[in-house]
Parts: sequence; structure tokens; C-alpha cells
Amino acid sequence: MPNIGPTELLLFLAIVLLLFGAGRIARVGGEMGEAVSSFRRGLRKGEEEEANSGAQDSA
Repeated sequence: MPNIGPTELLLFLAIVLLLFGAGRIARVGGEMGEAVSSFRRGLRKGEEEEANSGAQDSA
């Protein structure tokens, strides 16, 4: 498996920037951040519901 160095990464990022533009890349990054936040909120909510149902079962 070939190693990817800093030169290859810069070249890749430059090509992506040319293809999509800075605005679209920023928007996609923001949407990915919102998706991760939503996923974490869902995990926490699921854990809370599970803990509450466990407390009700033992009562």
C-alpha cells in the first residue's frame, strides 16, 4: 500500500477545491458537523430512554 505524503495531500486538496469551490466545501463541512451533532444527540437520548425504562422495570 503506497504512503500518502504531504505533497499528494496538497495536490488532492487543490483538485477538490477546483472541482467543487470553496463555498460548497464549507457548506458540506457544516452539514457534516450538524449530522455528527444530531447523531450524538440521538445516542444520548437513546441511552436516557434506556436508563429510564430500566428504572421503571425495577420499580
